[in-house]
Amino acid sequence: MSFKFPSEAWTKAYQDAVNANEGYRTHGKPWTFGAVAFVIKADPSIGIPDDVGMIMDVHEGVCRGTQFVTGMDAVQEAPFIVVADYARWRACLEGKLDPIKSMMEGKLKLTKGHLPTMLRFVESSRQLVVSATHVDTEFLA
Repeated sequence: MSFKFPSEAWTKAYQDAVNANEGYRTHGKPWTFGAVAFVIKADPSIGIPDDVGMIMDVHEGVCRGTQFVTGMDAVQEAPFIVVADYARWRACLEGKLDPIKSMMEGKLKLTKGHLPTMLRFVESSRQLVVSATHVDTEFLA
């Protein structure tokens, strides 16, 4: 079964994929810094009229929950917020962009949170991408 990205269903399937990933369980174990929000900027031309995002409650190598949200206001409680356009998120989810390198280059923008903390979790970030590649995803564009 394929899941449209972005959507509530994709977000839940991603949570399951993260929790099934032994690599993430191992490399994400030291993460105790709170939820991370990933936001896709609005792009009406592809059917995303408002900013949308996913809040991941990750802690010690486990994704304890995910929430699909609309609007930047919905993610403001997350300690870490990463924002990019749809094309960049797609490239990241397909394993074509390294998330940490992309943050350092400004392709993915850390708009809230401590970049040096994120930099300590290069391999766990890569494992999140590996998890995404295991979700049967139907992209918009």
